Amino acid sequence: MRKKLLLIALALALASAGVWLGMGANRGWTKTSVPKKTVDEVTGIESVNYERRFQPGLELLGAAMLAAGLLASASFLCGKPKPNQHHQ
Repeated sequence: MRKKLLLIALALALASAGVWLGMGANRGWTKTSVPKKTVDEVTGIESVNYERRFQPGLELLGAAMLAAGLLASASFLCGKPKPNQHHQ
């Protein structure tokens, strides 16, 4: 049980870091829309339009790492497996 919890905690930490990095590694709060600058071809005026896109922030990464840490800590609460005792 102890090893399973540690493996789940490691998988959660690696997966959440991978998703966070893969979706843009936003070092701020989570965003559901991001600004995108566009330039009008005729007038040359620059404007900002918002594109609907999910970018997880540090708070989601932190929550996932906290959950992984809690799972890893819980694994130490499980007792070590006792050696098999053969009664003869």
